[in-house]
Amino acid sequence: MKAVVMTATGSPEVLQVQQLPQPQIQHPSDLLVRLKAASVNPIDIKIRQRGPYYPDSLPAILGLDGAGVVEAVGPEVRHFSVGDEVYFCNGGLGDRPGTYAEYTLVDERCVALKPRSLSFTEAAAVPLVLITAWEALYERVRLAMGQQILIHGGAGGVGHMAIQLAKMRGSEVCTTISSEEKAHFVGLLGADHCIYYPRINFVEAVLHLTGNRGIDAAFDTIGEPILSKTFSAVRLYGDVVTLHATTAETDWKTARSRNLRISYELMLTPLLQNLIEARQQQARILKQGARCFEVGKLKIHVGQTYPLEQAAEAHRQLEAGSIMGKVVLVMA
Repeated sequence: MKAVVMTATGSPEVLQVQQLPQPQIQHPSDLLVRLKAASVNPIDIKIRQRGPYYPDSLPAILGLDGAGVVEAVGPEVRHFSVGDEVYFCNGGLGDRPGTYAEYTLVDERCVALKPRSLSFTEAAAVPLVLITAWEALYERVRLAMGQQILIHGGAGGVGHMAIQLAKMRGSEVCTTISSEEKAHFVGLLGADHCIYYPRINFVEAVLHLTGNRGIDAAFDTIGEPILSKTFSAVRLYGDVVTLHATTAETDWKTARSRNLRISYELMLTPLLQNLIEARQQQARILKQGARCFEVGKLKIHVGQTYPLEQAAEAHRQLEAGSIMGKVVLVMA
């Protein structure tokens, strides 16, 4: 099979197209999936730059998100059959092959049927961003009807999904964006207020919007120094959830003085810790999400597609930071 292999850490040039043996069923609950598409996520770029999570695992196939057709099933598979169209988030961290390939293996407990209303390209863009935003807003913040939330980077992969999930809960959404084009994009998704953060102090804007009370909750998809600045924009006893690690410069004094509840969201934990029950819960999120896509409550935006062979160029474009929504690799 054709695959894009990370041969070393470094620039996008370390991603090389190679011919590899097609994987074979290894465990009774395995599905062999012929991939139709795989999305490129920021975590892929970090692994390429810094190395896999697991030592001595190079060369490696990157890619967590995938969508495709079941080609073969293990003897204990009960919920999927050959020919089923599926989507999932699996592998790609260095311990098992990812989705930058024509075929991959995935445990049936971590898979969901692809939303019928989505193409394979669209479906491949969904899993990581849907699970991340769902866990952050629904399980960490526990967002409720009528609450106000600030979502940083609303035009990005996670951000544009978070806006829609917040609106599904009946929340008022404020989001930071960097251009009029992105403002139009997030407005179509339901964002109520846009802050042009390169020109406007987002803390002052949020405080003005809330009558100096502060926003009920904030979702940080950017990291420092935005995380620390966000603390002052959140009301007393409010919530902040971040995708990123804190640093020595993190302003914990402000967070403590405002008695904020700080949460981390790392949807990779079940993969990194091999927590099968948690991975099953993430598959359930994909199943619930599929129903939302099928009735039109959720939409996924694919900003750019590339053939599998151009994975290196896809990395360059995602690193540039100008693409709205998701970047997806498409198999021939």
